[in-house]
Amino acid sequence: MEKLDLLPDEVFECAAECLKVMAHPVRLKIVNILMQGEFAVHEIAEACGSSPNQTCEHLRLLKGHGLLNSERRGRTVYYRIASPQLPGLIECIQKSCKI
Repeated sequence: MEKLDLLPDEVFECAAECLKVMAHPVRLKIVNILMQGEFAVHEIAEACGSSPNQTCEHLRLLKGHGLLNSERRGRTVYYRIASPQLPGLIECIQKSCKI
């Protein structure tokens, strides 16, 4: 068998971890929202149709894995995409999973 041109195992491990974190419809929707700019928690919750508490849990998980950044301004926390790979993931989903 000839030598295959494969990515390093670390790349697959990193991709699998990212996909595990993203494998929830609300988290995918949050990233889709944040692709359009920076938003406050209550704005994201409203756009997702979920409670602020549930939205905060999703945001905390995404931020904990380095996918999002947040900034507190007064009493409001704003989120934005930190990982440059996330928009490509959403674009892949848009192309591959259209109904």
